[in-house]
Amino acid sequence: MTSGAKRIKVLMVCLGNICRSPTAHGVFQSRVIAAGLENIIEVDSAGTADYHVGSKPDSRSMAVALKNNYDLSAQRARQVCQQDFEQFDYVLAMDRQNLADLRSQCPSAHRSKLFLFLDFGSSKIKEVPDPYYGGDQGFEKVLALVEDAADGLLAHIKERDLA
Repeated sequence: MTSGAKRIKVLMVCLGNICRSPTAHGVFQSRVIAAGLENIIEVDSAGTADYHVGSKPDSRSMAVALKNNYDLSAQRARQVCQQDFEQFDYVLAMDRQNLADLRSQCPSAHRSKLFLFLDFGSSKIKEVPDPYYGGDQGFEKVLALVEDAADGLLAHIKERDLA
């Protein structure tokens, strides 16, 4: 692609933007950098709720991510806004409830951008479980699901948008 080409913008979305979507953001960003596509693919994350706006990711998410060589420390929670539907090419919900919440806010002209993130993975599991009220193993499971879907999403973007 030339430097003037359109960037592909990906938004990861969960409820509060402190566990699942920051993990997905960090993992996918890492995949993008490893592929040398950081000047073409932009990654961000947000929550459908405003509970944690301005907060760092959950310390357990950051610890599990860091143990696996992903640094989430620069991220801060924000809430999805109307401009996101216009600006992003992919708006990826971590679960069906957040997907439904996004659909209710999204103008019909942009609904084709909404997906479940795990639809890009190889697992039969289609929702990233919320680990917030559980133990560390929940955060490990989230990371494994997210890594798989991140690989699938990158392959999809390369084939569909960058071919």
